[in-house]
Amino acid sequence: MIELQPFGTEDFDRLIGWIESPEDLLQWAGPAYTHPLDREQLEANFQQSLGENPSRLIFRAVDSSNSSVVGHVELGNIDRRNRSVRISRVLVGDTSYRGKGIGTEIVEKALKVVFEDLGMHRVELVVFDFNSPAIRLYTKLGFVEEGRLRESRAMGDEFWSLYQMSILEDEWRALKE
Repeated sequence: MIELQPFGTEDFDRLIGWIESPEDLLQWAGPAYTHPLDREQLEANFQQSLGENPSRLIFRAVDSSNSSVVGHVELGNIDRRNRSVRISRVLVGDTSYRGKGIGTEIVEKALKVVFEDLGMHRVELVVFDFNSPAIRLYTKLGFVEEGRLRESRAMGDEFWSLYQMSILEDEWRALKE
């Protein structure tokens, strides 16, 4: 069972260790960071999660059976007026947990926070079009593809495309019933 706990500065080194290449970094964080990931970059992002009504909430994913930190997820672009948020930086960092449904649990817990705790109406995300496992996961959880951002991220001499996906509060509640 996965539980989401607040991400803190004590988690920086573990997260840095999970991001091994420029490709890993782009897939996990988009263009927000430069490789190699370091504490200074994480600190700047972390500052956005502090204070009253922050624009970002950051979580570590913990295996409650043994208290191991196995992953990460962020809720960003929190727009309280329009009741929308973006799920981002979903990662099952501990490779021994991959392929076991942990990513699904992380996103399910994040959706519960978004809709039940924050009272949001809309959740969106972007995912690279070649990341079939993530696309299947999001589709299974009720996300709907809204469009494709063609060749929108540069990686070396290549350009990677993204799908924009979302789920609305009533869609999520209908799936929960």
